[in-house]
Amino acid sequence: MSMPTQGSGLDSGYHPHDADEVRSSSVGELMRQVTADLSTLMRQEVELAKAEIREEGKKAGKAAGFFGGAGFGGYMVALFLSLALWAGLSNVMDAGWAALIVAVIWGAIAAVLYSMAKKNADKVRGLKKTNESVQRIPDALKPHPQEVTR
Repeated sequence: MSMPTQGSGLDSGYHPHDADEVRSSSVGELMRQVTADLSTLMRQEVELAKAEIREEGKKAGKAAGFFGGAGFGGYMVALFLSLALWAGLSNVMDAGWAALIVAVIWGAIAAVLYSMAKKNADKVRGLKKTNESVQRIPDALKPHPQEVTR
């Protein structure tokens, strides 16, 4: 998780508390302040995540459109090269056998691509960085006695 800056949406009344303010406050008041601060932090993190997702989603959508167009262009090239190969082979053999040879070539290409895709899909492990970040949140909420001075 990234840390939002103070100017990006903290309540206008927020200010760090000094030691005298903390000593003079009741436990209930301190808990209320901690709860309010955590609530503000979580809201800011959610808003930051939403903004990043929107921004990155737009970029990903545009890139996906271009990849789709490139894929269609590649498909058309493969189709017409296949037709040309078929026509070329049909000059030296029966057209049915020529079509079968082209189909077998495409079957071999498809098998190799499937094998590569399966190998890459097995490497996908989910959202490792997000999981690690979320697992660190409880540590941040635990007291650290070495840092407390009274």
